[in-house]
Amino acid sequence: MTALAVPPTEADDELLGIQEAARQLGVTMRTLRFYEDKDLIAPQRVGTTRIYSRREIGRMQLILRGKRLGFSIREIKEFLDLYDADPEHYVQISQLIVKVSARIRDLRRQREAIEQTLDELCSIEAQAEAWLRDHPGAPAASRSATGE
Repeated sequence: MTALAVPPTEADDELLGIQEAARQLGVTMRTLRFYEDKDLIAPQRVGTTRIYSRREIGRMQLILRGKRLGFSIREIKEFLDLYDADPEHYVQISQLIVKVSARIRDLRRQREAIEQTLDELCSIEAQAEAWLRDHPGAPAASRSATGE
């Protein structure tokens, strides 16, 4: 199974109402309606009742994974559209590699920026604590702990 294959549920022909689908996915019913409005899922309708098939549950799992990994709704929609249009998944997997590589680069840059900021803040904290130690007459209120 590829990274983007629709994962199976307990039963291949399982149909769920919106409450059951939301509970299984760990989301709200509003979340399901939101992704339906964005044309990322298309539950069947029986009157006004939404019915979620294995396919829709799988698509929602992919959507939630994509959001967790930091992809935009537009990018997730592109992946899902490619999944439907490319039965062999070559284009989808190629695009996935491009997008994932870019996301990895972005996250590594963010990590470097966070590490640089943390180093600078730790240095400022150490300098401030040293200053307080070197100035014993400073008011007690200015000697508050950092909380760590």
